Amino acid sequence: MPATFRDGAFDKFDNRVTFDDGGLHLPDRAHHSSLRDQVTEALRAALIAGQMKPGVLYSAPAIAEMLGVSATPVREAMLDLVKEDLVVPIRNKGFRVTELSDRELDELTEARLLLEVPTMGAVAAAYESSMEPELTRLRALARDLEAAAATDEITRYLQLDTEFHTRFLALHGNNEIVRVVRQLRSRSRLFGLEALARSGKLVESTREHMQMIDLAVARDRSGLEELTRVHLSHTRTIWATDQARRSATDPS
Repeated sequence: MPATFRDGAFDKFDNRVTFDDGGLHLPDRAHHSSLRDQVTEALRAALIAGQMKPGVLYSAPAIAEMLGVSATPVREAMLDLVKEDLVVPIRNKGFRVTELSDRELDELTEARLLLEVPTMGAVAAAYESSMEPELTRLRALARDLEAAAATDEITRYLQLDTEFHTRFLALHGNNEIVRVVRQLRSRSRLFGLEALARSGKLVESTREHMQMIDLAVARDRSGLEELTRVHLSHTRTIWATDQARRSATDPS
């Protein structure tokens, strides 16, 4: 049974960390070279979803207990996130999540639009049958995304979503774009996802992933660019409302 996070805070009596609605999951081991990488991806997804909240102190041993791993890979993962400015270390205590302003989040979304929209269009324009094996994998990821959305598995959803988009962008052949987009995604905050999943509306927007694949196969450059633009706009609209952000950043 997955560990769950009730309020993102330390329990006053047993010093354990719990997170809001949903579990903290390690990604599929087949796609990661080390346990440290798996823990990093799981924590990054929890940060993006707002299940780990700004202002709350998180300890490596408590998170390690939830994941069923030793504290060492958790500490290493948290230090990786420090380098990405996602968390800050608190000496001899743990780590706190870095808070981003609305302006910073808007700037992140603008940067992603400038990079991802034309790159996805270029993928569609360059479509050829040799891409089919990778597109088959993307279709499987799209189905997994819909399943995660339907079952409210938010951290798993975000892990799959990152894999889907970065693998799709990689078809263009520019590894630097993929690297930068991955960094931009890790700094995003999508605090409205849990409410959307509970309402059933997340599944609807998740279907856009399969539509992206169809547009690429049809070599519909303008269609894929427009859908990518619409899809990314969710990150500052239906996937991240002001009310959801305030709720997710309030540790009380």
